[in-house]
Amino acid sequence: MVKVDGKRIEMTKGDTCILSISITDTEGNDYTPQTGDVIRFAMKQRYTDANTIINKVIPNDTLDLRIEPNDTKSLTTGKYYFDVELTKADGTVDTFIPEGELVLKEEIC
Repeated sequence: MVKVDGKRIEMTKGDTCILSISITDTEGNDYTPQTGDVIRFAMKQRYTDANTIINKVIPNDTLDLRIEPNDTKSLTTGKYYFDVELTKADGTVDTFIPEGELVLKEEIC
């Protein structure tokens, strides 16, 4: 089960989650990643944690974030926090999805 509402994702731990990401500039125009750009998803249990639990590089050609079963299988249920940032080839950094929430639900199977 995966449910997305704005910057909130709910999913069952141990499931596969594939989400298509889109990037728009400050004027609302679609941005197409260029060679050398890196798009990164990072998740923590608390904002103040030093280390991230999940780090994913999102492929520029598909813009699909893939959270695999092994990424969440051993995590406790509850709320986690994430962001998605674009680092352009010239070094410019833009966190275009800040302060997202990912809620892990318990699996039965």
